[in-house]
Amino acid sequence: MHRFDLAIVGGGPGGYVAAIRAAQLGMSVAVVEREALGGVCLNWGCIPAKALLRSAELAELARRGPEFGVRYEGLSLDLGAAVDRSRHVVDQVVRGVEFLLDQHTVTVFRGSARLSAPTRLEVTPSGEQIEAPHVIIATGGRPRSFWPVDGERVMTSREALARRARPASAVIIGGGCVGLEFADVYGAFGAEVTLLERSERVLDEGDPEASAVLTESFRRRGIRVVTDTQVDELRVEADGVAVTIASDGGHETVRAECAIAAVGIEPNSGGIGLEGAGVALDERGYVQTDELGATSAGGVYAIGDVTGRLTLAHVASAQGVVAVEAIAGLEPTPLDYDWMPRVVYTSPQVAAIGLTEAAARERGEVRVGRFPVAANGRAVAMGSVEGFAKLIHDAETGELLGFHAVGPEAGELLAEVAVARTLESTPLEIGQTVHAHPTLGESVREAALAASGEAIHYFRAARG
Repeated sequence: MHRFDLAIVGGGPGGYVAAIRAAQLGMSVAVVEREALGGVCLNWGCIPAKALLRSAELAELARRGPEFGVRYEGLSLDLGAAVDRSRHVVDQVVRGVEFLLDQHTVTVFRGSARLSAPTRLEVTPSGEQIEAPHVIIATGGRPRSFWPVDGERVMTSREALARRARPASAVIIGGGCVGLEFADVYGAFGAEVTLLERSERVLDEGDPEASAVLTESFRRRGIRVVTDTQVDELRVEADGVAVTIASDGGHETVRAECAIAAVGIEPNSGGIGLEGAGVALDERGYVQTDELGATSAGGVYAIGDVTGRLTLAHVASAQGVVAVEAIAGLEPTPLDYDWMPRVVYTSPQVAAIGLTEAAARERGEVRVGRFPVAANGRAVAMGSVEGFAKLIHDAETGELLGFHAVGPEAGELLAEVAVARTLESTPLEIGQTVHAHPTLGESVREAALAASGEAIHYFRAARG
């Protein structure tokens, strides 16, 4: 029997961050991981996808080379080489996680864990047993598919990230982050892409203006975006797939070499003894927790995608820190899920934090400052002028309520707004802060100034 202060099931961005934080607080920590450390994010999600998106960005820039004074003959795009590079990136990052856990003296058990009691784990296939007064479930989730996945004609994101041969055509089902990013990659490498979304717009829970900008950008690049449609049938044929869709316009069959199901995730909560240990699950199989991550079983916590709260790697990491500090008796502040940053790494990027404009208006009177990317000198110099920055705040108190941006490296703009929110800054204070010129970050300042009609590099006549 191995005894520790804390045992963590899953070594993804929630589990390994929780382990490091616990070690910093003086706990002895065990992590059980059945695959590679880093979880889906590092191995089959965030990191390899962003590596491929970087290749896609370079491919698009190469096509525009003459515009920048760079001329060439015989442009060749190799998706296989891009995938190989993404795997090298993954290996490097995973080795970094292994190093960090080793330096913090975290013990890693390889295998699958099952709760035999709230404070006891059994590891297979080794048969080792771990006992700890506190256990954190960080088993994550897996891609959902309503159709049989064969890895060749029908794929989820996991299979698509490993596919080295560029398809001539692809149907992507789902207009969320994953579907949009694969549409970006395949489109950049020359595939004929059709993106299907059942809602009225892609990124349907985000800012409608941001959705419109990205949709138009995709269409200009030749990516077909079909919204407000339902997939009735997906058939595998000899030379590809046939996807029958229904909308107000009737039925249509879209044929392509392959299909990618990007329709969300389902939790990895089965087969690990949760219910037998007294851990309550909701009707979808997600682990139910309180605001600090505690479950219905004493001593057992859960973090990350298995809780279904907000399935983002950095949210899982933040939940891990909160749970560990709660276990240590430090009384951490619960997370504000409205203020978790969200980024889609397409070209242009879509970034958001806080409330949408519509949600903010439902709570009271607001002021909104908008600044177009085309008025930002750095963006113009980069040749990337699609998009905007939009800051929303309470009209009476100046409290920051939300920020949305579309444009080059839009995700990098979120940190300033997040820190401003934490420090209870107002748009006036952001506007008074000198930003380096020319930088993309000036868009945040200009959006803050625009809320009171004081933007410097953008003029909009008052409505009469």
